[in-house]
Amino acid sequence: MTDHAFKSDFLTTLSERGYIHQITHPVELDAAAASGVVTGYIGFDATAPSLHVGSLIQIMMLRRLQQAGHRPVVVMGGGTTKVGDPTGKDASRPQLTDADIAANIASIRTVFEKFLTFGDGPTDAVMIDNDEWLSKFGYVEFLREYGTQFTINRMLAFDSVKLRLEREQPMTFLEFNYMLMQSVDFLELNRRLNVTLQMGGSDQWGNITSGVDLVRRMDQKSAFGLTTPLLTTASGGKMGKTAQGAVCLNAEQLSPYDYWQFWRNVDDADVGRFLRLFTDMPLDEIARLEALEGAGINEGKKALADAATTMLHGADEALKARTTSEEAFEKGHATTDLRPGSSSGPGHRRNRNGMAVPSRSDRRKALLKASELSPSTGQARKKIQNEGVWINDNLIKDPGQLFGLDDVDTDVGAFKVKLGKRGQIVLVKPI
Repeated sequence: MTDHAFKSDFLTTLSERGYIHQITHPVELDAAAASGVVTGYIGFDATAPSLHVGSLIQIMMLRRLQQAGHRPVVVMGGGTTKVGDPTGKDASRPQLTDADIAANIASIRTVFEKFLTFGDGPTDAVMIDNDEWLSKFGYVEFLREYGTQFTINRMLAFDSVKLRLEREQPMTFLEFNYMLMQSVDFLELNRRLNVTLQMGGSDQWGNITSGVDLVRRMDQKSAFGLTTPLLTTASGGKMGKTAQGAVCLNAEQLSPYDYWQFWRNVDDADVGRFLRLFTDMPLDEIARLEALEGAGINEGKKALADAATTMLHGADEALKARTTSEEAFEKGHATTDLRPGSSSGPGHRRNRNGMAVPSRSDRRKALLKASELSPSTGQARKKIQNEGVWINDNLIKDPGQLFGLDDVDTDVGAFKVKLGKRGQIVLVKPI
């Protein structure tokens, strides 16, 4: 089936916006979505208190499903988290306690409530924990019920297993069972909630097709799988990973300001694609924004940052983040300088790059003190030693480090100084 042949609003939207990588039974799924309500799910393991931007495309898929008049089911992996998904991993995940997993699920749920409408209606979202059924199976019972439905030959052929073994990294028998558990999830959800569609990233294709096959083979019911492309940035990096770590979705782990900045600073080549995937903006407006050239593309980046932040944190936080950023980076309100004789610090001189720097005794703390994030050079030194200072998005470990004009962030014409990973950025001009 070509991208232009879909009859259902759901698959047409997914195709137009770039979500589709593979579909197990495209004609059947399209017909089902065009003729009635499809209930689809995506599973999320609760390994941390927050999901990150790398999971956002999956959340948006559930949102698209609901927007098209279908029913999204969010499956929290309270059971599968106890095992750990081996996909793309060279080492086993650390095992969490039941209390840790429960706390993570409670924290993660708050994010889904921003993107989906939960309730009891025919298209309202449902959240369910797979621990409800997985932990109730006895070992012998599980093997007798499902063990004959999977062959070792086929499991070894899946990338999640094969690539791990090819890298000669150990894979525990615990992890080897993950595929069986995820497949049983699909069967159980089909029986409980009439779920007929499982979605996920392309790296989950093997797990998803196993579940599709299990439902069709054991209960002779319709079941479909759909995956999104592997999402990378234009520069080839992994989506949601930065030098400072993962871009978390919970405000407790990452401030709305830093979330806005993440989207504002995406590569020019990613603007149109990210607007289609991560916002509800109409396609014609996206086409206009991604066609902008030169400095004009910044309009598209701000529109992306505004829309993405509004969806997650609300319009007020998005506006606050944009205003703070524009005052700091464009209007220069939140800047100080290191000029000789200024109040930023005593005894300045110029180094070989022409940069105004303090005398040797004070130079280690000058940028932090100049930014007014620290009241004294002594306090500044302690903050640096405690690994809480970031300059130009880099963690500063040496209190004696010197900075020259060639170290200035060229995007803003100043040093970006931040106290703590989630602190507000202050600019320090080098003139």
